Amino acid sequence: MKKTKWQIFINGVFKENPVLILLLGCCSVLAISVTVKGALGMGVALTFVLVGSNIVISLLRKVIPDKVRIPCFIVVIATFVTLVEMVVEAFLPDLYDALGIFLALIVVNCIVLGRAEMFASKNGVVDSLLDGLGMGCGYTLVIVGIAVVRELLGYGTLFGVRIIPEGYQIGIITQTPGGFMMFGFAMALLIYCLGKKGKKFDPRIGCDGKCGNCAMGCENAITDIVPEAKKTEEAAK
Repeated sequence: MKKTKWQIFINGVFKENPVLILLLGCCSVLAISVTVKGALGMGVALTFVLVGSNIVISLLRKVIPDKVRIPCFIVVIATFVTLVEMVVEAFLPDLYDALGIFLALIVVNCIVLGRAEMFASKNGVVDSLLDGLGMGCGYTLVIVGIAVVRELLGYGTLFGVRIIPEGYQIGIITQTPGGFMMFGFAMALLIYCLGKKGKKFDPRIGCDGKCGNCAMGCENAITDIVPEAKKTEEAAK
């Protein structure tokens, strides 16, 4: 059944949220979610790259040879990342310093390359735009949500404005262990909410198991691959 435009957009925000459901792009979430300003900047940057690369790849999907599609996707993505870097460095130097290497690493972010491969290369421009926008909003929602808690409890501030008096902060929240703890709490909250609705968390959601390239541990994909591997071994013998 073909999805409507609204379903394509909202799919990335909730049903197939790239961070909490598909478990992609977690490194930048753990590293950048220390302040709300940095998290929001990272979310906007990733969304811009997602939307731009999805549109271009969708436009060129019938022209790009299948054998070199991944290098072509990376070149397109790298172009948009370079544009973002130049703009942020020129107009928002503080944000550029806060994001650091993770801004450049959007090039190899699993979310961006994954949507290029799984969606943009197979669908039209408008649908690809909405998919990129939905996934970007879903990513931004999670990273900003975690950042609000970490900045508030760790620094006692929001957007640099003092909320909690000094001396009541929890220092570990702003450190690496705090990032993992907050991410764990977010996952626990998701599973709890799904349980309340009678649903079960499944990171394989959205995968039909027929591609044979599943990086999510999909059992269907594994069962499809194993018999072929055995046939190859037998033929070699």
